[in-house]
Amino acid sequence: MEGVGGGKRRGDDGAEAAPRWRFSRPSSQGGPLAAAGLTSIRAVVNRVNSSVDAAAAGGPRPVLRLGNGDPTASACYRTAPAAEDAVVDALRSGAHNGYSLTVGVLSARRAIAEYLSRDLPYELSANDIYLTSGCVQAIEVMISVLAQPGSNILLPKPGFPLYESRTTFSNLEVRHFDLIPERGWEVDLEGVQAIADENTVAIVVINPSNPCGSVYSYDHLAKIAETARKLGLLIIADEVYDHLAFGNNPFIPIGVFGKTVPVITLGSISKRWLVPGWRLGWIATCDPNGILKEAKVNQSIENYINISTDPATFVQGAIPQIIANTKEDYFNKILDQLRNAADLCYDKIKDIKGITCPHKPEGSMFVMVKLDLSYLDGFHDDMDFCCRLAKEESVIVLPGSALGLKNWVRITFAIDIPSLVDAFERIKSFCQRHGKLET
Repeated sequence: MEGVGGGKRRGDDGAEAAPRWRFSRPSSQGGPLAAAGLTSIRAVVNRVNSSVDAAAAGGPRPVLRLGNGDPTASACYRTAPAAEDAVVDALRSGAHNGYSLTVGVLSARRAIAEYLSRDLPYELSANDIYLTSGCVQAIEVMISVLAQPGSNILLPKPGFPLYESRTTFSNLEVRHFDLIPERGWEVDLEGVQAIADENTVAIVVINPSNPCGSVYSYDHLAKIAETARKLGLLIIADEVYDHLAFGNNPFIPIGVFGKTVPVITLGSISKRWLVPGWRLGWIATCDPNGILKEAKVNQSIENYINISTDPATFVQGAIPQIIANTKEDYFNKILDQLRNAADLCYDKIKDIKGITCPHKPEGSMFVMVKLDLSYLDGFHDDMDFCCRLAKEESVIVLPGSALGLKNWVRITFAIDIPSLVDAFERIKSFCQRHGKLET
Protein backbone atom coordinates (compact mmCIF):
# COMPACT_ATOMS: atom_id res chain seq x y z
CA MET A 1 0.00 0.00 0.00
CA GLU A 2 1.12 3.62 -0.54
CA GLY A 3 2.51 5.18 2.66
CA VAL A 4 1.19 8.30 4.37
CA GLY A 5 2.55 11.51 2.88
CA GLY A 6 3.16 10.01 -0.54
CA GLY A 7 5.61 7.27 0.51
CA LYS A 8 6.40 4.36 -1.80
CA ARG A 9 3.73 1.74 -2.37
CA ARG A 10 4.48 -1.45 -0.41
CA GLY A 11 2.92 -4.88 -0.31
CA ASP A 12 1.49 -6.61 2.77
CA ASP A 13 4.94 -8.03 3.57
CA GLY A 14 6.46 -4.55 3.63
CA ALA A 15 8.45 -5.05 0.43
CA GLU A 16 8.35 -2.35 -2.23
CA ALA A 17 5.66 -3.26 -4.75
CA ALA A 18 6.03 -2.97 -8.51
CA PRO A 19 4.89 0.37 -9.94
CA ARG A 20 1.33 0.55 -11.16
CA TRP A 21 1.95 1.65 -14.74
CA ARG A 22 -0.66 3.99 -16.17
CA PHE A 23 -0.47 2.66 -19.74
CA SER A 24 -2.07 -0.61 -18.66
CA ARG A 25 -3.78 -1.36 -21.97
CA PRO A 26 -1.65 -0.66 -25.04
CA SER A 27 -3.65 0.13 -28.15
CA SER A 28 -2.15 -2.94 -29.83
CA GLN A 29 -4.31 -5.07 -27.54
CA GLY A 30 -7.61 -3.69 -28.77
CA GLY A 31 -9.48 -0.73 -30.16
CA PRO A 32 -9.33 0.86 -33.61
CA LEU A 33 -5.54 0.59 -34.01
CA ALA A 34 -5.56 -3.16 -33.52
CA ALA A 35 -8.55 -3.57 -35.84
CA ALA A 36 -6.92 -1.39 -38.51
CA GLY A 37 -3.59 -3.21 -38.33
CA LEU A 38 -5.10 -6.67 -38.58
CA THR A 39 -6.99 -5.84 -41.79
CA SER A 40 -3.93 -4.57 -43.68
CA ILE A 41 -2.52 -6.46 -46.67
CA ARG A 42 0.80 -6.79 -44.87
CA ALA A 43 -0.82 -8.48 -41.89
CA VAL A 44 -2.76 -10.91 -44.06
CA VAL A 45 0.22 -11.71 -46.32
CA ASN A 46 2.38 -12.26 -43.23
CA ARG A 47 -0.17 -14.75 -41.95
CA VAL A 48 -0.10 -16.63 -45.26
CA ASN A 49 3.71 -16.46 -45.36
CA SER A 50 3.89 -18.05 -41.92
CA SER A 51 2.27 -21.17 -43.39
CA VAL A 52 5.18 -21.85 -45.74
CA ASP A 53 6.93 -25.04 -44.74
CA ALA A 54 10.32 -23.95 -43.40
CA ALA A 55 12.11 -27.04 -44.71
CA ALA A 56 10.55 -26.68 -48.16
CA ALA A 57 11.41 -22.97 -48.30
CA GLY A 58 15.09 -23.83 -48.05
CA GLY A 59 14.81 -26.53 -50.70
CA PRO A 60 15.22 -26.47 -54.48
CA ARG A 61 11.81 -24.85 -55.14
CA PRO A 62 11.76 -21.13 -54.34
CA VAL A 63 8.84 -19.45 -52.61
CA LEU A 64 6.84 -17.72 -55.35
CA ARG A 65 5.29 -14.51 -54.05
CA LEU A 66 2.15 -13.55 -55.94
CA GLY A 67 0.53 -11.85 -52.96
CA ASN A 68 1.55 -8.20 -53.08
CA GLY A 69 2.02 -5.37 -55.53
CA ASP A 70 5.81 -5.05 -55.53
CA PRO A 71 7.27 -6.50 -58.75
CA THR A 72 10.80 -5.26 -58.10
CA ALA A 73 12.06 -8.67 -56.94
CA SER A 74 12.05 -9.69 -60.62
CA ALA A 75 14.96 -8.26 -62.61
CA CYS A 76 12.70 -7.68 -65.62
CA TYR A 77 10.72 -5.11 -63.60
CA ARG A 78 13.45 -2.59 -62.94
CA THR A 79 12.96 1.14 -63.08
CA ALA A 80 14.18 3.25 -65.99
CA PRO A 81 17.89 4.17 -66.00
CA ALA A 82 16.80 7.81 -66.40
CA ALA A 83 15.00 7.61 -63.04
CA GLU A 84 18.04 6.19 -61.30
CA ASP A 85 20.26 8.85 -62.87
CA ALA A 86 17.86 11.57 -61.76
CA VAL A 87 18.06 10.47 -58.13
CA VAL A 88 21.85 10.26 -58.27
CA ASP A 89 22.07 13.73 -59.79
CA ALA A 90 19.68 15.19 -57.21
CA LEU A 91 21.62 13.61 -54.36
CA ARG A 92 25.04 14.67 -55.62
CA SER A 93 23.89 18.22 -56.32
CA GLY A 94 23.83 18.95 -52.60
CA ALA A 95 20.72 21.06 -53.17
CA HIS A 96 18.27 18.63 -51.56
CA ASN A 97 19.76 17.73 -48.18
CA GLY A 98 17.52 19.96 -46.07
CA TYR A 99 13.85 20.10 -45.23
CA SER A 100 11.37 20.86 -47.97
CA LEU A 101 8.22 22.93 -47.78
CA THR A 102 5.53 20.87 -46.10
CA VAL A 103 3.52 20.75 -49.34
CA GLY A 104 6.62 19.67 -51.27
CA VAL A 105 9.48 21.02 -53.37
CA LEU A 106 8.09 23.58 -55.82
CA SER A 107 9.89 22.23 -58.90
CA ALA A 108 8.56 18.73 -58.19
CA ARG A 109 4.99 19.96 -57.69
CA ARG A 110 5.20 21.98 -60.90
CA ALA A 111 6.50 18.93 -62.84
CA ILE A 112 3.72 16.68 -61.48
CA ALA A 113 1.08 19.32 -62.30
CA GLU A 114 2.35 19.41 -65.89
CA TYR A 115 2.50 15.60 -66.04
CA LEU A 116 -1.12 15.21 -64.89
CA SER A 117 -2.35 18.07 -67.08
CA ARG A 118 -1.34 16.18 -70.23
CA ASP A 119 -4.47 14.05 -69.80
CA LEU A 120 -6.86 16.77 -68.64
CA PRO A 121 -8.93 19.40 -70.51
CA TYR A 122 -7.65 22.08 -68.12
CA GLU A 123 -4.30 22.97 -66.53
CA LEU A 124 -3.25 22.13 -63.00
CA SER A 125 -0.74 24.33 -61.19
CA ALA A 126 1.83 23.59 -58.52
CA ASN A 127 -0.68 24.93 -55.98
CA ASP A 128 -2.98 21.99 -56.80
CA ILE A 129 -0.32 19.44 -55.83
CA TYR A 130 0.63 18.19 -52.35
CA LEU A 131 3.52 15.72 -52.13
CA THR A 132 3.21 12.73 -49.83
CA SER A 133 5.26 9.79 -48.66
CA GLY A 134 3.81 7.41 -51.22
CA CYS A 135 0.15 6.96 -52.03
CA VAL A 136 -0.30 5.35 -48.62
CA GLN A 137 0.18 8.70 -46.92
CA ALA A 138 -2.06 10.36 -49.50
CA ILE A 139 -4.84 7.97 -48.43
CA GLU A 140 -4.12 8.70 -44.77
CA VAL A 141 -4.34 12.45 -45.35
CA MET A 142 -7.63 12.34 -47.24
CA ILE A 143 -9.39 9.95 -44.85
CA SER A 144 -8.24 12.04 -41.88
CA VAL A 145 -9.43 15.27 -43.53
CA LEU A 146 -12.86 13.82 -44.29
CA ALA A 147 -13.41 12.05 -40.95
CA GLN A 148 -16.03 14.20 -39.26
CA PRO A 149 -18.47 12.89 -36.59
CA GLY A 150 -21.45 11.20 -38.23
CA SER A 151 -19.97 11.19 -41.74
CA ASN A 152 -19.59 8.17 -43.99
CA ILE A 153 -17.60 7.30 -47.11
CA LEU A 154 -18.33 4.89 -49.97
CA LEU A 155 -15.68 2.25 -50.70
CA PRO A 156 -15.60 -0.38 -53.47
CA LYS A 157 -15.96 -4.08 -52.76
CA PRO A 158 -13.55 -5.62 -53.53
CA GLY A 159 -11.11 -2.83 -52.85
CA PHE A 160 -7.76 -1.84 -51.40
CA PRO A 161 -7.91 -2.62 -47.67
CA LEU A 162 -5.82 0.35 -46.55
CA TYR A 163 -8.93 2.52 -47.01
CA GLU A 164 -10.79 0.24 -44.63
CA SER A 165 -7.93 0.34 -42.13
CA ARG A 166 -7.65 4.12 -42.20
CA THR A 167 -11.40 4.66 -41.85
CA THR A 168 -11.50 2.24 -38.91
CA PHE A 169 -8.67 4.12 -37.23
CA SER A 170 -10.34 7.49 -37.92
CA ASN A 171 -13.85 6.41 -36.85
CA LEU A 172 -15.27 7.21 -40.28
CA GLU A 173 -18.21 5.01 -41.19
CA VAL A 174 -17.77 2.88 -44.31
CA ARG A 175 -20.49 1.87 -46.74
CA HIS A 176 -19.57 -0.55 -49.50
CA PHE A 177 -20.74 -0.61 -53.09
CA ASP A 178 -20.22 -3.62 -55.31
CA LEU A 179 -18.00 -3.97 -58.34
CA ILE A 180 -19.70 -6.30 -60.83
CA PRO A 181 -17.35 -9.01 -62.18
CA GLU A 182 -19.64 -9.94 -65.09
CA ARG A 183 -19.45 -6.32 -66.33
CA GLY A 184 -15.69 -5.97 -66.14
CA TRP A 185 -15.82 -5.00 -62.45
CA GLU A 186 -17.80 -1.83 -63.19
CA VAL A 187 -19.29 0.15 -60.30
CA ASP A 188 -22.85 -0.80 -59.33
CA LEU A 189 -24.17 2.74 -59.66
CA GLU A 190 -27.69 1.83 -58.54
CA GLY A 191 -26.14 0.39 -55.40
CA VAL A 192 -24.18 3.61 -54.85
CA GLN A 193 -27.36 5.67 -54.98
CA ALA A 194 -29.08 3.27 -52.58
CA ILE A 195 -26.45 3.51 -49.83
CA ALA A 196 -25.57 7.23 -50.00
CA ASP A 197 -27.31 9.70 -47.71
CA GLU A 198 -26.94 13.29 -46.51
CA ASN A 199 -23.92 12.30 -44.38
CA THR A 200 -21.95 10.72 -47.22
CA VAL A 201 -18.91 12.84 -48.04
CA ALA A 202 -17.02 10.98 -50.76
CA ILE A 203 -16.75 7.96 -53.02
CA VAL A 204 -13.46 6.17 -53.73
CA VAL A 205 -12.82 5.04 -57.31
CA ILE A 206 -9.72 2.92 -58.02
CA ASN A 207 -8.78 2.92 -61.69
CA PRO A 208 -6.90 1.00 -63.04
CA SER A 209 -8.18 -1.37 -60.42
CA ASN A 210 -6.37 -2.90 -57.53
CA PRO A 211 -7.42 -5.67 -56.99
CA CYS A 212 -9.47 -6.43 -60.11
CA GLY A 213 -7.19 -5.51 -63.00
CA SER A 214 -9.98 -3.61 -64.77
CA VAL A 215 -9.73 -0.30 -66.62
CA TYR A 216 -12.88 1.81 -66.88
CA SER A 217 -14.16 3.21 -70.17
CA TYR A 218 -14.80 6.91 -70.73
CA ASP A 219 -18.55 6.26 -70.70
CA HIS A 220 -18.48 4.46 -67.37
CA LEU A 221 -16.31 7.14 -65.78
CA ALA A 222 -18.77 9.77 -67.05
CA LYS A 223 -21.63 7.89 -65.37
CA ILE A 224 -19.68 7.69 -62.10
CA ALA A 225 -19.00 11.43 -62.24
CA GLU A 226 -22.63 12.27 -62.95
CA THR A 227 -23.81 10.01 -60.12
CA ALA A 228 -21.39 11.69 -57.71
CA ARG A 229 -22.60 15.12 -58.86
CA LYS A 230 -26.24 14.24 -58.24
CA LEU A 231 -25.38 12.97 -54.77
CA GLY A 232 -23.10 15.91 -53.97
CA LEU A 233 -20.07 13.70 -53.38
CA LEU A 234 -16.36 14.33 -53.73
CA ILE A 235 -14.60 11.70 -55.85
CA ILE A 236 -11.33 10.35 -54.47
CA ALA A 237 -9.62 8.93 -57.55
CA ASP A 238 -6.96 6.38 -56.64
CA GLU A 239 -4.87 6.36 -59.81
CA VAL A 240 -1.64 4.94 -58.46
CA TYR A 241 -1.64 2.52 -61.44
CA ASP A 242 -2.15 5.34 -63.94
CA HIS A 243 -1.22 4.40 -67.52
CA LEU A 244 -0.69 0.74 -66.63
CA ALA A 245 -3.44 -0.17 -69.08
CA PHE A 246 -2.78 -2.81 -71.73
CA GLY A 247 -6.24 -3.99 -72.84
CA ASN A 248 -9.04 -2.49 -74.91
CA ASN A 249 -9.63 0.57 -72.71
CA PRO A 250 -6.98 3.28 -72.46
CA PHE A 251 -6.35 4.88 -69.09
CA ILE A 252 -8.50 7.98 -68.63
CA PRO A 253 -8.19 9.97 -65.39
CA ILE A 254 -11.54 10.71 -63.82
CA GLY A 255 -10.25 14.25 -63.34
CA VAL A 256 -11.33 14.72 -66.96
CA PHE A 257 -14.77 15.26 -65.40
CA GLY A 258 -13.51 17.83 -62.88
CA LYS A 259 -15.94 20.43 -64.22
CA THR A 260 -18.81 18.05 -63.45
CA VAL A 261 -17.73 17.03 -59.95
CA PRO A 262 -14.74 17.89 -57.73
CA VAL A 263 -12.05 15.20 -57.91
CA ILE A 264 -9.06 14.59 -55.69
CA THR A 265 -6.54 12.38 -57.43
CA LEU A 266 -4.10 10.22 -55.47
CA GLY A 267 -1.04 9.00 -57.32
CA SER A 268 2.65 8.17 -57.11
CA ILE A 269 5.70 7.13 -59.09
CA SER A 270 5.67 3.76 -57.32
CA LYS A 271 3.96 1.64 -59.97
CA ARG A 272 4.52 3.24 -63.37
CA TRP A 273 8.20 3.78 -62.60
CA LEU A 274 8.46 0.58 -60.49
CA VAL A 275 9.95 2.27 -57.43
CA PRO A 276 7.59 1.60 -54.50
CA GLY A 277 10.48 1.94 -52.06
CA TRP A 278 11.14 5.54 -53.07
CA ARG A 279 7.90 6.60 -51.34
CA LEU A 280 6.94 9.57 -53.50
CA GLY A 281 3.24 10.20 -53.97
CA TRP A 282 0.85 13.10 -54.38
CA ILE A 283 -2.59 14.54 -53.82
CA ALA A 284 -3.91 16.57 -56.75
CA THR A 285 -7.02 18.74 -56.50
CA CYS A 286 -8.75 18.52 -59.90
CA ASP A 287 -11.32 21.20 -59.31
CA PRO A 288 -11.47 23.89 -62.00
CA ASN A 289 -14.71 25.27 -60.49
CA GLY A 290 -13.02 25.99 -57.14
CA ILE A 291 -15.55 24.01 -55.08
CA LEU A 292 -12.91 22.40 -52.87
CA LYS A 293 -11.20 25.70 -52.16
CA GLU A 294 -14.52 27.29 -51.24
CA ALA A 295 -15.21 24.40 -48.85
CA LYS A 296 -11.68 24.84 -47.44
CA VAL A 297 -10.73 21.25 -48.25
CA ASN A 298 -7.40 22.50 -49.64
CA GLN A 299 -6.67 24.25 -46.36
CA SER A 300 -7.55 21.10 -44.40
CA ILE A 301 -5.15 19.05 -46.53
CA GLU A 302 -2.35 21.53 -45.90
CA ASN A 303 -3.16 21.63 -42.18
CA TYR A 304 -2.84 17.86 -41.94
CA ILE A 305 0.38 17.78 -43.96
CA ASN A 306 1.81 20.42 -41.60
CA ILE A 307 1.73 17.86 -38.77
CA SER A 308 2.83 14.89 -40.87
CA THR A 309 6.01 13.60 -42.50
CA ASP A 310 7.49 14.54 -45.88
CA PRO A 311 8.88 12.37 -48.68
CA ALA A 312 12.68 12.35 -48.91
CA THR A 313 13.79 15.73 -50.26
CA PHE A 314 16.32 14.32 -52.74
CA VAL A 315 13.63 12.12 -54.31
CA GLN A 316 11.41 15.19 -54.62
CA GLY A 317 14.30 17.00 -56.22
CA ALA A 318 14.69 14.24 -58.80
CA ILE A 319 11.06 14.34 -59.95
CA PRO A 320 11.39 16.91 -62.77
CA GLN A 321 14.23 14.93 -64.35
CA ILE A 322 12.47 11.57 -63.78
CA ILE A 323 9.36 12.77 -65.61
CA ALA A 324 11.19 14.62 -68.37
CA ASN A 325 13.84 12.02 -69.18
CA THR A 326 11.98 8.69 -69.01
CA LYS A 327 11.35 7.56 -72.59
CA GLU A 328 8.10 6.09 -73.91
CA ASP A 329 10.09 3.03 -75.00
CA TYR A 330 10.57 2.14 -71.35
CA PHE A 331 6.87 2.43 -70.52
CA ASN A 332 5.93 0.44 -73.63
CA LYS A 333 8.34 -2.34 -72.66
CA ILE A 334 6.76 -2.64 -69.20
CA LEU A 335 3.25 -2.63 -70.70
CA ASP A 336 4.24 -5.43 -73.10
CA GLN A 337 5.57 -7.47 -70.19
CA LEU A 338 2.39 -6.94 -68.17
CA ARG A 339 0.19 -7.75 -71.18
CA ASN A 340 2.04 -11.00 -71.85
CA ALA A 341 1.91 -11.95 -68.17
CA ALA A 342 -1.81 -11.15 -67.96
CA ASP A 343 -2.52 -13.25 -71.08
CA LEU A 344 -0.57 -16.18 -69.68
CA CYS A 345 -2.26 -15.81 -66.31
CA TYR A 346 -5.75 -15.80 -67.82
CA ASP A 347 -5.02 -18.82 -70.06
CA LYS A 348 -3.52 -20.83 -67.20
CA ILE A 349 -6.50 -20.15 -64.95
CA LYS A 350 -8.88 -21.45 -67.63
CA ASP A 351 -6.94 -24.72 -67.55
CA ILE A 352 -7.28 -25.26 -63.78
CA LYS A 353 -10.43 -26.85 -62.43
CA GLY A 354 -11.54 -25.31 -59.15
CA ILE A 355 -10.74 -21.68 -59.96
CA THR A 356 -12.28 -19.28 -62.47
CA CYS A 357 -11.58 -15.77 -63.70
CA PRO A 358 -14.67 -13.82 -64.85
CA HIS A 359 -12.75 -10.96 -66.46
CA LYS A 360 -9.38 -10.91 -68.18
CA PRO A 361 -7.13 -8.28 -66.56
CA GLU A 362 -6.57 -5.17 -68.64
CA GLY A 363 -4.57 -3.03 -66.24
CA SER A 364 -2.59 -2.76 -62.99
CA MET A 365 -0.82 -5.99 -61.94
CA PHE A 366 -3.63 -8.13 -60.54
CA VAL A 367 -6.40 -10.55 -61.33
CA MET A 368 -9.27 -11.69 -59.12
CA VAL A 369 -9.94 -15.43 -59.16
CA LYS A 370 -13.00 -17.19 -57.75
CA LEU A 371 -12.63 -20.42 -55.79
CA ASP A 372 -15.06 -23.26 -56.46
CA LEU A 373 -15.29 -24.77 -52.99
CA SER A 374 -17.90 -27.23 -54.21
CA TYR A 375 -15.06 -28.87 -56.15
CA LEU A 376 -12.09 -28.14 -53.91
CA ASP A 377 -12.41 -30.58 -51.03
CA GLY A 378 -12.01 -29.76 -47.37
CA PHE A 379 -11.35 -26.00 -47.45
CA HIS A 380 -13.16 -23.75 -44.99
CA ASP A 381 -12.67 -20.55 -46.97
CA ASP A 382 -10.20 -18.51 -49.02
CA MET A 383 -7.80 -17.99 -46.10
CA ASP A 384 -7.63 -21.74 -45.56
CA PHE A 385 -6.98 -22.24 -49.29
CA CYS A 386 -4.16 -19.68 -49.33
CA CYS A 387 -2.47 -20.96 -46.18
CA ARG A 388 -2.52 -24.56 -47.39
CA LEU A 389 -1.30 -23.55 -50.84
CA ALA A 390 1.60 -21.77 -49.14
CA LYS A 391 2.36 -24.77 -46.96
CA GLU A 392 2.18 -27.42 -49.68
CA GLU A 393 3.40 -25.54 -52.77
CA SER A 394 5.28 -22.47 -51.44
CA VAL A 395 3.08 -20.17 -53.54
CA ILE A 396 1.75 -17.00 -51.91
CA VAL A 397 -1.53 -15.45 -53.10
CA LEU A 398 -3.78 -13.00 -51.27
CA PRO A 399 -7.10 -14.14 -49.76
CA GLY A 400 -10.03 -12.24 -51.21
CA SER A 401 -11.57 -11.81 -47.77
CA ALA A 402 -8.81 -9.25 -47.09
CA LEU A 403 -10.28 -7.24 -49.98
CA GLY A 404 -13.93 -7.67 -49.06
CA LEU A 405 -14.68 -10.68 -51.29
CA LYS A 406 -14.77 -14.02 -49.50
CA ASN A 407 -13.78 -17.19 -51.34
CA TRP A 408 -11.85 -15.33 -53.99
CA VAL A 409 -8.09 -14.77 -54.25
CA ARG A 410 -6.01 -11.99 -55.78
CA ILE A 411 -3.04 -13.05 -57.87
CA THR A 412 -0.21 -10.69 -58.80
CA PHE A 413 1.15 -11.50 -62.27
CA ALA A 414 3.96 -8.91 -62.33
CA ILE A 415 6.80 -11.40 -61.96
CA ASP A 416 9.09 -12.98 -64.52
CA ILE A 417 7.39 -15.39 -66.93
CA PRO A 418 9.27 -18.57 -65.87
CA SER A 419 8.28 -17.99 -62.24
CA LEU A 420 4.69 -17.27 -63.26
CA VAL A 421 4.52 -20.52 -65.26
CA ASP A 422 6.01 -22.41 -62.30
CA ALA A 423 3.48 -20.84 -59.93
CA PHE A 424 0.50 -21.91 -62.03
CA GLU A 425 1.87 -25.42 -62.44
CA ARG A 426 2.02 -25.66 -58.65
CA ILE A 427 -1.48 -24.18 -58.27
CA LYS A 428 -2.83 -26.66 -60.82
CA SER A 429 -1.19 -29.57 -59.02
CA PHE A 430 -2.60 -28.34 -55.71
CA CYS A 431 -6.14 -28.02 -57.08
CA GLN A 432 -5.97 -31.46 -58.72
CA ARG A 433 -4.74 -33.00 -55.50
CA HIS A 434 -7.58 -31.46 -53.49
CA GLY A 435 -10.34 -31.77 -56.07
CA LYS A 436 -13.31 -33.95 -55.25
CA LEU A 437 -13.46 -37.23 -57.11
CA GLU A 438 -16.23 -37.16 -59.69
CA THR A 439 -18.75 -39.98 -59.50
